Amino acid sequence: MTGLLDEHPHLGVECVLRELHIASSTYYRWRRAEREPCARKRQDAVLAERIRQIHTDSGGIYGSPRVHAVLRREGVHVGRKRVERLMREAGLTGISPRRTGKGFTRRDPKAMLAPDLVQRDFTAPAPNRLWVTDLTMIPTGEGPLWLSAIRDAFSRRVVAWETSARADADLVLTTLEYALASREVEPGKLIHHADHGCQYTSIKLTTRLMRAGIEASMGSVGGQG
Repeated sequence: MTGLLDEHPHLGVECVLRELHIASSTYYRWRRAEREPCARKRQDAVLAERIRQIHTDSGGIYGSPRVHAVLRREGVHVGRKRVERLMREAGLTGISPRRTGKGFTRRDPKAMLAPDLVQRDFTAPAPNRLWVTDLTMIPTGEGPLWLSAIRDAFSRRVVAWETSARADADLVLTTLEYALASREVEPGKLIHHADHGCQYTSIKLTTRLMRAGIEASMGSVGGQG
């Protein structure tokens, strides 16, 4: 019927409704439902936005159980299956943390990676020749806390570190700035080695390394002691 009226508006709605014995209130309620999303869909849209924010704030590691727990703490009464569905529809997935103290990051498939100049040889002939950096997630009662640290391969000592609720490029860049402020780095002599995480392939970090005359290296960061 709606198709008929849309194609032939000259027929007149009321006339067609009378001929088909359809109440006008039924017809207009039907058309209104076509134009306006139902309450459930509107609620899903609002809920999906909050879920996305919680997932982002977690550094992209929270799956549906932990997102659901956060929502419950906030007083949002929602079923876990509904959270799972909304996360699936939004393409959001969690990461199961490895043992505490072990860092992990996500790789950007579109990023261009620096070569692995270290090849798992985490030794250096002198200070400020090889810095190895990584991110570590520390679980807390208020959510994950991310620790970014840079270690000098020669002394095995931490050059600089910083923490944040977000595992983003700003965190690793701030750590690098602290390291550069604490050490006298000779351009062209230092290698900055990290894993393939998107934080380390960001334009912000790679540009800063180039400006400081530091050569970027990417590969495994395990086993450096």
